[in-house]
Amino acid sequence: MPAMESLAAFWSGHVLASNLIVVLSLFGALLLGLLVGYERSYHGRAAGMRTYGLVCMASAALTVIAGYPGDWFGGQNGAEAGMLYGVDPTRIIQGIVTGIGFLGAGVIMKEGLNISGLTTAASIWAASVIGILVGVGFYPAAIGLAVLSAMCMVWIPKLGARLPSRQAVAFTLRFCKGVQPSEERLRRAALERGYEIANGSIAISVRNGQAEWHFVGVALNKVSGAPLTELARELSAFEGVESFQLSHARN
Repeated sequence: MPAMESLAAFWSGHVLASNLIVVLSLFGALLLGLLVGYERSYHGRAAGMRTYGLVCMASAALTVIAGYPGDWFGGQNGAEAGMLYGVDPTRIIQGIVTGIGFLGAGVIMKEGLNISGLTTAASIWAASVIGILVGVGFYPAAIGLAVLSAMCMVWIPKLGARLPSRQAVAFTLRFCKGVQPSEERLRRAALERGYEIANGSIAISVRNGQAEWHFVGVALNKVSGAPLTELARELSAFEGVESFQLSHARN
């Protein structure tokens, strides 16, 4: 039957070979993205291994399939026929990618020096690419991207917990009226508790004579940083501090 023959074309040997190349490219891009993301994660940055891995892998998928337009839609010349009638699939993909970019930006939240939602935004981007792969008929590649993305979301945090890393904590300190805090004193106090203040992270504001400092403390190593409960207890008795806020810098 013509319908069955058309369906079988999506799983033909030539199309499967192209899908295999795409899947291998996805795997390689994921590994390289994780490598770059680990460097950021080790230094306590907001975007970590999962974010970099997902973005790198999804970007590779869109780039690779552009090299095999003859295998889109089961190799039945769907792409060429669409362009003949004024419908360019690449323009549709471009519109999807642009729209998803705005959607991903909407889930990224910034509160002071703490940023969250980056991994969620990257996963939305990866999900859109999965849909694009299904739309052009690269079903095995879409399945591969979905499996790799799920593995990245589930297993990479467990892998990251075993690798050397440095946790980051966002500090907000509000000092008593008239108190002039010393950066040197704060840095020394942070070092005594296993943290160093990240360069370029200090932001200072003054309201009604009260200074408020925002900065990020990065642990010297995986086990050096004092837990948040201990930091909160010590800050409660820290001379000159009226109020404070602590939170893990997460992605």
